[in-house]
Amino acid sequence: MSVHRCVYLLSRSHIRYRVCARTAAVANNTTLRPTRRTSENVSSRHSSSYSSSRPPDTSLFVPLTVKSDEVSNGSVGEELTQPLDRSKYTRLFHQAFVSFRKYVLEMNSLNADLYIILSDICCGAGHIDDIFPYFMRHAKQIFPMLDCMDDLRKISDLRVPANWYPEARAIQRKIVFHAGPTNSGKTYHAIQRFLAAKSGVYCGPLKLLAHEIYEKSNDAGVPCDLVTGEERIFVDQEGRTSGHIASTIEMCSVTTPYEVAVIDEIQMIKDPARGWAWTRALLGLCAEEIHVCGEAAAVDFVTELMYTTGEEVEVHNYKRLTPFSVSNHAVESLDNLKPGDCIVCFSKNDIYSISRQIEVRGLECAVIYGSLPPGTKLAQAKKFNDPDDPCKILVATDAIGMGLNLSIRRIIFNSLVKPSVNEKGERELDTISTSQALQIAGRAGRFRSVFKEGEVTTMQRDDLPVLKEILGKPVDPIETAGLHPTAEQIEMFAYHLPQATLSNLVDIFVSLAQVDGLYFVCNIDDFKFLADMIQHIPLNLRSRYVFCTAPINKKQAFVCTSFLKFARQFSRDEPLTFNWVCRHVNWPLAPPKNIKDLVHLEAVHDVLDLYLWLSYRFMDMFPDANLVRDIQKELDGIIQVGVRNITRLIRATEDQSASPETATSLRLPVLDTPSLRRGRGSKNQKKEPRATDSSLSSRLVRDGLLTKELLQQLQREWVREQSQNGDDSNSAKKGKRKKNEH
Repeated sequence: MSVHRCVYLLSRSHIRYRVCARTAAVANNTTLRPTRRTSENVSSRHSSSYSSSRPPDTSLFVPLTVKSDEVSNGSVGEELTQPLDRSKYTRLFHQAFVSFRKYVLEMNSLNADLYIILSDICCGAGHIDDIFPYFMRHAKQIFPMLDCMDDLRKISDLRVPANWYPEARAIQRKIVFHAGPTNSGKTYHAIQRFLAAKSGVYCGPLKLLAHEIYEKSNDAGVPCDLVTGEERIFVDQEGRTSGHIASTIEMCSVTTPYEVAVIDEIQMIKDPARGWAWTRALLGLCAEEIHVCGEAAAVDFVTELMYTTGEEVEVHNYKRLTPFSVSNHAVESLDNLKPGDCIVCFSKNDIYSISRQIEVRGLECAVIYGSLPPGTKLAQAKKFNDPDDPCKILVATDAIGMGLNLSIRRIIFNSLVKPSVNEKGERELDTISTSQALQIAGRAGRFRSVFKEGEVTTMQRDDLPVLKEILGKPVDPIETAGLHPTAEQIEMFAYHLPQATLSNLVDIFVSLAQVDGLYFVCNIDDFKFLADMIQHIPLNLRSRYVFCTAPINKKQAFVCTSFLKFARQFSRDEPLTFNWVCRHVNWPLAPPKNIKDLVHLEAVHDVLDLYLWLSYRFMDMFPDANLVRDIQKELDGIIQVGVRNITRLIRATEDQSASPETATSLRLPVLDTPSLRRGRGSKNQKKEPRATDSSLSSRLVRDGLLTKELLQQLQREWVREQSQNGDDSNSAKKGKRKKNEH
């Protein structure tokens, strides 16, 4: 019997052996290969008394179907325990078997004990079951987690996250929930208590919101510091911490004691990517009073969550201060726009297209979208709000839903479909939820703005009944809160699995994580993306973990390349100086000449943000934060100039887009895209006919370089020019004939 057959029998539990002389095989140190069958061998075997018969040809064995002994009314085992994921165990065994077989067959020298066991089996003096302990030893070597599974399960036990914060559990906190829709004054009342306290912390979802509270607090005579991922501003000239802090939610301290803490937009505790930050703040803030602001749909959940900590929730309900209504008519055309209108898109490309079409009509518009720097957003908001500025139209994404005070009369949904990421990290196009629609629609008719009443409608007639249906539904109640593995937990995993990559450690953690019904583990795809990107760079685990938690836009190739270079420079223990950064981003930068230049400037701004974010984690390696912040402010001004002239940039882009390849890469869409406006499953969804016209004009309209209105205008101008040229040519011919006659 060969070693191949030994390992084969191990996997399939065939037990067949023949009796041979063991002593001769071991003494002669014969190699483990099958004996050559000669005629002498065959004759000697036949002449024997069949004490050693030929091994059977197992390929002729046809397996029979084995039926379960369980009764037909179900599995008792499953009822007593839980359903099994059988594919998981068979896959693990198969991988271990393949690895063990390869090890036995391809290793030049085997361990002596395994060698002797295999020799015994091949010679018939051993049993095939004797290999099993060696197979298990090999399996534990290639899957080290099998030996420490109990420890790993304890580390990844997330069932009682309230116990992670002993400082908060040591005091009896008062929880006050300010519940209400947008523009109801709920945050205002919480901030009033924040300002009246001896010490306090505000935790918001955006840098803009933190900056707003920072300014309001200091304007009210209450010294307040600003703490975000990329910025620290201390009111005290000597850098001493003030009693009040305005911060982004991820940056709040859960060990510093406060009198009052404010957690804004608590409904984001269910966010698949950032929900963990709200969970951490709600459970961990060490404050005598926690003021929570958000939708009423979160009240029951927060009450249940606080029950696990032994804390009661006091609820204050608020109603909207100014009314808003849903119009009975869609806008249908940009010709019907009025001062104070805001067109909401869910795509930056739609913003480019619509702002261009508005400019063609002789109107001026402001533009706000998510990837713009905060300073540019504020500048555009100020321009739109200024009653003396000719700009009376705003084109924006749902970025206006939070953080900006805007004087909007009417919200116009250009689309009801928004790209989203599901629980598996997959991108989808879905109709916006009731919560999202209310958040955006609530920006119309803000309290203390020029317009005392708000109005909401859609651009397309078919979308209006869908919008009414969405706004008429109750907001889905929040049922779970997000959690995320901490650096300490990952470090404990790495102690048990020192050879595993960070991405693999996180995957194993999530697969073993135990959560109760109130929690879920947040999506970690962005974390893994960065971990895989820098896996080849030598970094210690803590530094690698910090790098992978950096908030970067992975869609921007320049940002990802910069992240990689930052990590590589850091691993060499070479500080990233101001001059190094300037060389990397090619500073100084010129104002943008087209949309592509503007997008690149936004990416450079994100790279400088990344530098500032890392500078507060590794101060010695990113030493020039102040100088970088200075050029970032200058860059913000350059981007503001570009956004103010965005329609000119779009025109320049169109002029450079003569080739089909360039047009496709720029993807400036047209306004009239019903197939994208309607979500899957919406009532008025119609199948759009596929365009078959291959003419140049049709391609330009389809690629978004022309709108139908512009095309018609060009056609009219072309006909007019042709008629004029025809008249000129006719008159020229007549003149020539008269000259020839003379």
